[in-house]
Amino acid sequence: MAASMVSVAEARSRAARIVERAQRDWAAALARGETPDASFELVLRPPTEREALARLSAAVAWVGEWRAAEARGGSDEPAGLRVTWAERRWPSVGAQVVPERLVVQGPDAIAAFGGVTQRRDWRRLADRAAAVHARFVGVGVGVGGGAGMGVGARAGMGVGMGDGVGVGDGLGRSAALGAAVRSEWRALIDYRDHEFATLLDVVEWLVAHPSSGWRVRQLPIRGIDTKWLERHRRTVESFYGAVTGGTSLGLAESQSTVRVRFLDEAVRPGGIEDLAAPVAELARLPIAPQVVFVFENLETVLAMPPMPSAVVVHGSGYAVTRLGEVPWVREANVIYWGDLDSDGFRVLHTIRTVVPNVTSVLMDEATLDRFGDLAVVETRPATGSVDLLTDTERHVFDRLRAGGGVRLEQERVPWAYAHDELIRAAEVVLAVA
Repeated sequence: MAASMVSVAEARSRAARIVERAQRDWAAALARGETPDASFELVLRPPTEREALARLSAAVAWVGEWRAAEARGGSDEPAGLRVTWAERRWPSVGAQVVPERLVVQGPDAIAAFGGVTQRRDWRRLADRAAAVHARFVGVGVGVGGGAGMGVGARAGMGVGMGDGVGVGDGLGRSAALGAAVRSEWRALIDYRDHEFATLLDVVEWLVAHPSSGWRVRQLPIRGIDTKWLERHRRTVESFYGAVTGGTSLGLAESQSTVRVRFLDEAVRPGGIEDLAAPVAELARLPIAPQVVFVFENLETVLAMPPMPSAVVVHGSGYAVTRLGEVPWVREANVIYWGDLDSDGFRVLHTIRTVVPNVTSVLMDEATLDRFGDLAVVETRPATGSVDLLTDTERHVFDRLRAGGGVRLEQERVPWAYAHDELIRAAEVVLAVA
């Protein structure tokens, strides 16, 4: 009998799952300037007379549980929660009033009923989606650049966007902002308040000066640098594109070099084993290695032994997106090894956005379990999407987060163990290729 009745805890769990699935769409509506429409209805499956008599104390407790939930819904939770009650006339115990159906109206009420975490995350996402709408839906787009350009609003100086020419104004702009919020919803939840404020300032400045030709180092916005933009570039580009309709941020792109070691003599250009060159030059190399290792740790790059048809590349964090411009990287079997932390998995996701065939190594539970005593706590866990992780990788990622932000650096893993695992990973991908 007790199993047939829907408990308050079960109803809250179902509401929490709805929030997780639907909050990106609710937030997109807010970014479009609309009021999201949402409702949650649940039949509570009250007991029959026979079931109630079989376990009377459980039935009484269940009714009391729902009365308490309804009372809370009318006080400290947002308006919108309603329990409908019905009278049952049972010959053995007389008339009884039991809860029949739960109805929760509106995203705020559903999130609040779902639990503390759901209420907190949704409130943050909703506030930030509304802030995106307020900041950008009616703004004009600048037409020029160069010295003397205004500084972001939080720096205390005007941005001067009113003189620009709007791109995608009206409904088109609102729709684009909604799509951007829907795409970046997780990042919007994860940003700290000051990080979100910086994001808005950066997008605002870039919109005002879409063809500045400046380097990131020159941007007059408090709190950003090259690494900041590398880390948050996808989110910046999403909102910049929604406002302007453009894809280029108008910044001067660095011709930074990528460090590469050619582990096979047969693929060494001019016999050179180790070099650093711009991506455009690497892309022109007439080579076709079968395996390309990508490591975040330079010492690991330098420690790799000779290996047939293999190249090892220094990934340089979120700059791994550059590797998508190199044909012989895109066409190879890429084996990625990053730190066992949120940044490592975020970079793994990032490289998969530009390179199709990427296998991770030493970023698994076996490595974490074996060398977990060498891990530390991350001081600034990475934010943003990790949608392109495998189920196994996501399980490890979630475990790191559940542990308070665990970080196991590459150099903490003994080289002898790492070497054997790297060789084994190469043999596996070659056997499948």
